Amino acid sequence: MHEFRFEPVRLPAAAEALRGEVRAFIAAEVAQGAFTPSRNSWSSFDPDFSRKCGERGYIGMRWPKQYGGHDRSALERYVVTEEMLAGGAPVGAHWIADRQSGQQILRYGSDRAKRTILPKIAAGACFFSIGMSEPDSGSDLAAVRTRAARVEGGWNISGTKVWTSGAHQANYLIALARTSAKEEDRHAGMTQFIVDLSHPGVSVRPIYNLYGGHDFNEVVFDEFFVADDMVMGEAGTGWKLVTGELAFERSGPDRFLSTYQLLVESIRMIGPDPDERCANEIGRFVAHLATLRRMSVSVAGMLERGAQPIVEAALVKDVGTAFEREIPETFRHLIPTEPTLGEGAGYAELLGMTILRAPGFTIRGGTREILRGMIARGLGLR
Repeated sequence: MHEFRFEPVRLPAAAEALRGEVRAFIAAEVAQGAFTPSRNSWSSFDPDFSRKCGERGYIGMRWPKQYGGHDRSALERYVVTEEMLAGGAPVGAHWIADRQSGQQILRYGSDRAKRTILPKIAAGACFFSIGMSEPDSGSDLAAVRTRAARVEGGWNISGTKVWTSGAHQANYLIALARTSAKEEDRHAGMTQFIVDLSHPGVSVRPIYNLYGGHDFNEVVFDEFFVADDMVMGEAGTGWKLVTGELAFERSGPDRFLSTYQLLVESIRMIGPDPDERCANEIGRFVAHLATLRRMSVSVAGMLERGAQPIVEAALVKDVGTAFEREIPETFRHLIPTEPTLGEGAGYAELLGMTILRAPGFTIRGGTREILRGMIARGLGLR
């Protein structure tokens, strides 16, 4: 039975000094008109901003210098991440590569993959997407049907991935495929591959969402060849690699700061003299935010120590994304504003687009049903 332990972590002085540096950088970029703070910044694609982050050493912070990294700590990276999100910076281009794909390559990739890909990610010039989900399988990754067949010098991949965020703008994705027949153990026989999306044999098709936006894609592989040195780890160990990767995806501040801009603007709209109901809701959200931040920083401390806090990360995501979804639902009743659609900077647009996107918060990165199953198993309840 797993015991939840979110030990308190004190951020080192170097991290707090870095916070001031990043905050000043974001303020300067906004003042120069480089970007307007975004309502969902970690999905806002801006290659120029990613390049600037690379130049300042804000990408690949934990990686060794020999691969373009900066040998910084997980807690220093955490501070940069939360400042970027709180400031509404458009970090979406490099987000997945920096958050998880590069870390996977560093840990499980070949020497060639590390030498050729990691420095480009750290420079803010190479972008990744995630090739996990498939049609008709929901969040059940063990139901993967995409297959990789052994051929001379590598593997041929055939199958379909779906809901692949940003694949139309990415250079690579890491795809999970089945490399041997299903066994009694549903989690056996899967492997992760680094896929170069510029090569033949793979097509990316748009999936448009309710308001016409293009975030998601269907990715189809047709005998797509991947060389042996683009295999992650050992063939057949994909499930272990995926579950470890999801600890990076599920525990960060992006899992409770997607609606931070709306929270701040709602408090401003209510003003310095809130009525009792507004004061109660503001206090509740601020208290929840402080608790989530402590839990998330604690997980960052575990990752710093080399642990794999898979269950703790699942809990942070479940509680954090519920928090994100509740913010627009609460404030639309407290503030007399008619939500509108559009990318404008006004409160009505901010509220409208957040309401529209909020249902996806508890789906992306693993549905709450899957997460709660993991948590229950960790507690010995199933």
